[in-house]
Amino acid sequence: MTFSVFPNRSHFLSFNSESPPTLKKPVFARTTSSAQSPSSVGSLLVNDYKPFPGKPEADVVVIGSGIGGLCCAGLLARYEQDVLVLESHDRPGGAAHSFEIKGYKFDSGPSLFSGFQSRGPQANPLAQVLDALGESIPCVNYDSWMVYVPEGEFLSRIGPTEFYKDLEKYAGPNAVQEWKKLLDAILPLSSAAMALPPLSIRGDFGVLSTAAARYAPSLLKSFLQMGPQGALGATKLLRPFSEIIDSLELKDPFIRNWVDLLAFLLAGVKSNGILSAEMIYMFAEWYKPGCSLEYPLHGTGALVDALVRGLEKFGGRLSLRSHVEEIVVENNRATGVKLRSGQFIRAKKAVISNASMWDTSNLVPKEVLPKSYLDRINTTPQCESFMHLHLGFDAEFSNCFTDQCIKKDLGIHHIVVNDWSGGVDADQNVVLISVPSVLSPDLAPPGKHLLHAYTPGTEPFELWEGLDRRSAKYKQLKAERSEVMWRAVERALGPGFSREKCEVKLVGTPLTHKRFLRRNRGTYGPAIEAGKNTFPGHSTPISQLYCCGDSTFPGIGVPAVAASGAIVANSLVSVSQHSQLLDAIGI
Repeated sequence: MTFSVFPNRSHFLSFNSESPPTLKKPVFARTTSSAQSPSSVGSLLVNDYKPFPGKPEADVVVIGSGIGGLCCAGLLARYEQDVLVLESHDRPGGAAHSFEIKGYKFDSGPSLFSGFQSRGPQANPLAQVLDALGESIPCVNYDSWMVYVPEGEFLSRIGPTEFYKDLEKYAGPNAVQEWKKLLDAILPLSSAAMALPPLSIRGDFGVLSTAAARYAPSLLKSFLQMGPQGALGATKLLRPFSEIIDSLELKDPFIRNWVDLLAFLLAGVKSNGILSAEMIYMFAEWYKPGCSLEYPLHGTGALVDALVRGLEKFGGRLSLRSHVEEIVVENNRATGVKLRSGQFIRAKKAVISNASMWDTSNLVPKEVLPKSYLDRINTTPQCESFMHLHLGFDAEFSNCFTDQCIKKDLGIHHIVVNDWSGGVDADQNVVLISVPSVLSPDLAPPGKHLLHAYTPGTEPFELWEGLDRRSAKYKQLKAERSEVMWRAVERALGPGFSREKCEVKLVGTPLTHKRFLRRNRGTYGPAIEAGKNTFPGHSTPISQLYCCGDSTFPGIGVPAVAASGAIVANSLVSVSQHSQLLDAIGI
């Protein structure tokens, strides 16, 4: 499983240099001649967009090369469809792309993963897609991250027993008893939560064959194994997780806060806004015997690279710096797209948008969209945006024998919670830190580390709206709002860390998100709470226009967007083709 805010809502190119550094040539300049020239951060100018070579049509045109779009396109290519992915940026990956500066290969997106090396029905949806494309990701395994909370700081280990020791020390025996009560209640439900693979789902009645009939025996078996109480509990899988917490009468403040933090890391909402099924899946991944976390060797860029390889292996095409200006609709049917260059690309079967619901609706002529559809989009609440800090610095491990060194046992992940009382979703309260060079040293020059810190979907866009990025006011606000990340980094790395000695210092703001990721208001995605509303499906009122990504079911997070892309791809092919794929990958 890949989780959502570590930074798994797949995140973002996080620069905001006023004098942008020069990047190396894009690795994926496959079909766009303009992408062969060196690019700089902030250099995506209108005249950079040129018509790409090759035929200007495809069976399916996919807008955006985020994880959802690449999963969808790769599977469609595997299904022998002619697929063309159009990406506005000069590199693929969307919010999960990587970038390189001065020899530092930064992740802009997800960095907390598990389940990549598992196979079968219960595997991570992204792992299932990669398996279908004949690709794999070498990973480094680990089992812990550092936590800094008001009660103290400790190394939090996954697994069924290790966490009890931390609870005993920092929260007391009552917290241990409640945690055991929680695990005893929900771990038996995991077989039901994981019984239906997301890749079996499609958006038509064919789902009765590919999902319901195919997996009914295993689902029934899981219910029988749970007994009456477990089966009753399974009815809550599609309800908010807080209802399970309340039904168990868990009252310990640390347990309630910790569960809220886990929910927030996973989906950007607290336990009262996340589906129980999603949390139970995560608990099964983190608190079962023998579990581990995984980090892809060579960074999250390796994930994107693998998806692109899989797409191209089956004949799919990727065109970078191909900014879609408009989705062309004729007689209420999406027939293609118009690029900023003026070129028209015909889609013979479908147009699929991997953009957010707000950005997708802006690509469609307003007169062809029903008012009720637009009203739903415009009234859907949005998650807030992000502050980012990307750093490159000397590891300072050699010839260092004092307590003024950077920690030698520095782990890959650190979570800082400043105050429980305001809630984990309060702005400037939680800071997440990733130092991936700890596990994959090739991401930084020899003897160096790189680091990504961010405030996860809690930075108010209103503070930044309308500011000129070149203005003194913007620079001052950037310095003020990034200070909480600097302090968290200093706490995590120890007294040997020096801001002044960092070779690379990049601060990203909500305006960075909006600009580079084409994200409306720089948002993380829809703030849809379980039990109150549901994520939209993948079809639209326009025939042959579909959507995938974090604005659609199952929602935000890498596993969810991978599943959404797969669902759309499955829905565009026959049931027999879909079933053959499931057979081929053993789910």
